[in-house]
Amino acid sequence: MSDGKAPWSIYYKDPQKPSITLDPDGTINRNLQFPTIPATPSSNVATVLSKDVPLNPKHNTGLRIFVPRQAPDNPSAAKLPVVVYYHGGGFVLLSAASLVNHDFCVEMANQLPAVIVSVDYRLAPVHRLPAAYEDAIDALHWIKSTDDRWIRDFADYNNCFLMGSSAGGNIAYHAGLMAPVHDLQPLNLRGLILQQPFFGGLERTGSERRLAGNPYLPLSASDLLWELGLPVGANRDHGYCNPAVCDGPKELDRVRFMGWRVLVSGCEGDPLIDRQIELGKILESKGVSVTTEFTKGGYHGDSTQRDALFVLMKKFIYGPP
Repeated sequence: MSDGKAPWSIYYKDPQKPSITLDPDGTINRNLQFPTIPATPSSNVATVLSKDVPLNPKHNTGLRIFVPRQAPDNPSAAKLPVVVYYHGGGFVLLSAASLVNHDFCVEMANQLPAVIVSVDYRLAPVHRLPAAYEDAIDALHWIKSTDDRWIRDFADYNNCFLMGSSAGGNIAYHAGLMAPVHDLQPLNLRGLILQQPFFGGLERTGSERRLAGNPYLPLSASDLLWELGLPVGANRDHGYCNPAVCDGPKELDRVRFMGWRVLVSGCEGDPLIDRQIELGKILESKGVSVTTEFTKGGYHGDSTQRDALFVLMKKFIYGPP
């Protein structure tokens, strides 16, 4: 692993324009600015309303909450499931206000329907793991104790799921391992939804070798993101990165005991697909109720699969256990 001082760059899609650079003095420069969008707490035309609330002022973290317009328009209707969402970005990029994440949560809230709580967690490398995991748990404590009207009036505390995309899938997984030792009542977690979860390891898988040079998540970028996100001195066989270490974490026994269900989804065009398949097998071997959905084609971060994902999620959330 690097000592964090040698200069480097991460390139996103454009090989001529580095999106993140580290200067020799240790300064982090995020050169690629992803579009952001403000929340929409009130609107006569929006199908989904959203608002921002602070989470932990000490850490400068926050939440963006989404509710389908039908909820405040029809307050006597049944309360909606809660999906706590952790965005992707390799632990290093993006936020809950990023346009790509905001639009994803709007569609998710509308199509499921559900109350979505999107977590604006701390980013590496300034805040390395487990900072994002701690923020993930902070969000659950906030939901359980808040008097926020949208949560109080529209959220079904008895039907909560942790969901994440890419690095967010990794965060949701580890938050799920941590959550059983926390008193979260009256919040009742029902399961985890891991979309193309971001995992790794020192030994290369077949899909990583086959797709090492793909333009969406090249192996060099994946390795560097892990170097930025893991604790200093840790390698990719750290438990935060590789769930297969020691045949899976002992905390999965608690997940099984809690009776949670886990959905793992991915596609064969993702270099991480072999690790996602392996995760499904580990969960199954531990007696966890797991549903896997791996499709042909696609790529890591493929937004064209969004509607199919929401259909799958709706069946998982609203269907029989």
